[in-house]
Amino acid sequence: MEFITDAKEVFEQAYGKPATRLFTAAGRINVIGEYVDYCGGKVLPAALNLACKIFARANGERVIRILLKGIDGIIELDLEKLESYKTLKYANYQAGVAYLLQKKGVELVGCDLYYDCGVPFGSGLSSSAAIEVATAVALCELAGVDYDKVELAVLAQKAENEYVGVNCGIMDQFASAMGKKEHAVLLDCATLAYEYVPLELGEYRIVVANCNKPHNLKESKYNVRRQEVETALKLIREVKPVNCLAELTSKEFNEVKYLLSGVVAKRAEHVVMECERVRLAVQALKEGDIVELGRLLNESHYSLRDLYEVTGKELDALSSFARKEPECLGSRMIGAGFGGCTISIVKKSAVDGFIRRVGKAYFDAIGYRASFYETSIEDGITVSEL
Repeated sequence: MEFITDAKEVFEQAYGKPATRLFTAAGRINVIGEYVDYCGGKVLPAALNLACKIFARANGERVIRILLKGIDGIIELDLEKLESYKTLKYANYQAGVAYLLQKKGVELVGCDLYYDCGVPFGSGLSSSAAIEVATAVALCELAGVDYDKVELAVLAQKAENEYVGVNCGIMDQFASAMGKKEHAVLLDCATLAYEYVPLELGEYRIVVANCNKPHNLKESKYNVRRQEVETALKLIREVKPVNCLAELTSKEFNEVKYLLSGVVAKRAEHVVMECERVRLAVQALKEGDIVELGRLLNESHYSLRDLYEVTGKELDALSSFARKEPECLGSRMIGAGFGGCTISIVKKSAVDGFIRRVGKAYFDAIGYRASFYETSIEDGITVSEL
């Protein structure tokens, strides 16, 4: 309770009155299925105990006040001018969510908010989605309106796409909103159909390692990769009527691969094979075959390195050192790449030694330290009275 006491004190000092509600939305890992969500593929994310926490109170005014941990000053959003904050440095994600809720017909109420985001920024664990979803829940709860979690996830994605200008898929927001304790979410990004898959690793644990090379999704090659796979789809459609690359089996892809060349062919091959790996990973989890899951994680990383080219020396080093550990079944990058995190499946009894040895090897190779997180798989959204 020490954290909550401290946060409540910060809130009361900033706003003069105590917070009345606490809302959280989780960051996420993606067990497998990277860079396929915007290609109509199925992904397998899970919500983490690392979350964005919002301490909140209605203020009776026509303004949303935002205080961010680690950032000086209070940011104010006028409820009558929510369309005008797209370039706001630290609160444009929140403004975008509020703007779209208002456009949807939600009668927003003024409120004071204090954000403590426990999802490391630039880590590939979806801090932006956690902020968006937590904001949407907070604003709906304070306004006293009912909401559907899937609809909030879609709205949060739309805020990032259309208001902030980042062309992300639906996976991050969906996992943040719909995450379930000790389960992964098998999500069909084309239809939003989903299934909870028990994430039972037995004597193994998932270790998250942050390479600590920050990335900016908006400035990375994320949008370039989207354009490349869209080019591939357009070419394939000349001979085969498909809605998305994820519809192609590996056999069907090989039959039309001649239409593609260069990086476009490589990008499309990754998408098709990664979708196959998702299917096999779900099967492995349902059968309790954690060794096979680890093998698939390794294959995913190799594909992201060689075909999609989104890893970089830091993530390659982290995953390579992890795979050299005898008690590690598999390791791969997650997120947008070019920095961020890896996940590794490690025997529980070996986790401390794994972190120590991989951390040292990484520091010796790269020159700065990686961060390792003790994580668990939790519910995506929580709502509490204070």
